[in-house]
Amino acid sequence: MPSTCLTINLDHLVENWRVFDQKCQDLKSDVLLGAVIKANAYGMGAQKVARRLWQEGCRTFFVAHACEGVMIRKVIPSKEAQIIVFHGVRPGQERQFTAHSLTPILNSLEDIERWVAFANKSGYRAAVLQVETGMNRLGLSSAQFQELCSAPPLLDALDVRLIMSHLSCADTPQDLKNKQQKEAFDHLMNLRPPSLIDVPLSMANSAGLLNGTDYHYDLARIGIGLYGGNPYRALENPFKSVLTLETEIIQVKSIKAGESVSYGANWKAKRTSRIATAAIGYGDGFLRGPHGAHSGQEDCNQEHGRVAIAGQYAPIIGAVTMDLTMIDVTDIDETLVKEGTIIELIGPHISIDEVAKRTSTIGYEVLTNIGRQCEGERVTRKYIGD
Repeated sequence: MPSTCLTINLDHLVENWRVFDQKCQDLKSDVLLGAVIKANAYGMGAQKVARRLWQEGCRTFFVAHACEGVMIRKVIPSKEAQIIVFHGVRPGQERQFTAHSLTPILNSLEDIERWVAFANKSGYRAAVLQVETGMNRLGLSSAQFQELCSAPPLLDALDVRLIMSHLSCADTPQDLKNKQQKEAFDHLMNLRPPSLIDVPLSMANSAGLLNGTDYHYDLARIGIGLYGGNPYRALENPFKSVLTLETEIIQVKSIKAGESVSYGANWKAKRTSRIATAAIGYGDGFLRGPHGAHSGQEDCNQEHGRVAIAGQYAPIIGAVTMDLTMIDVTDIDETLVKEGTIIELIGPHISIDEVAKRTSTIGYEVLTNIGRQCEGERVTRKYIGD
């Protein structure tokens, strides 16, 4: 049995879903909620997450790849569930979409022409259109969308279920880019031909939905908030922790003042200290961070985040290694820290975003990186509320 365990609380995930729903009710908004469950539901387990959200009333799911959509369709066979694929349909995947009732997002005229050619043969016409408003990632340019609007044969061949765009700065509500993108989106939507007038619209992700009704339109695509991450850069997180990452201490030792810990010898004890070594490292998805442990340029007293032990905090010290992490437990009662003691690295006391800040990344990467390791034998995964 691995020493490290990832616990997913699906009850908390549902509570986060209800926070979004309540926000919409408070704002008297009729926007529908769709769940983003790509990358194995941000590492949380897409099939279990999708099944629980389906029970909660979610009817629209977003994935990145067709193979992810196929996996979701296995647990939600109902045609009432719409599974939308961000990357669209790649050449050779067409029959996969029809066999599993997946809906591709079409991001270019070439995508549209290829899908229409298939639709005319197969009769399967479901599609979502994405327009570019400032993200400059995927989507039809303004000129391409206008060209499409003046091409009735292409539009008539499609069953367009949604028209969407994506905010690039929603996590910073005051950023003027949000307003500029909304104006660009509204301008394009005002150019729609009659055949597209009644098609639902979507622009908001988790942060966009919380930013107010201007960005709601008909459907919001919620992701990071569902999983307990903070959608905002600098505001309080309103969501419950869904993930708890724990491991065990496998050794505790005392060192003298002046002795160093881990690779690079960049952390040195200022006093006689007790050091606990925990059975987790970057090989388990616990990110090492940018602290350059081998460079020799690091402040020797720098710490790299903290863990929780029996509700008390203790700093991570030295470089996180492939399989092990060292912790200064000098200030915690010796009876609470011994071989086999379970420690929390992420959970009720240590947020995803705190770990992300320590490693100079974002909560999305923390979640997906740890989640990937559960597919192997180093980290076990268990569920609450499954």
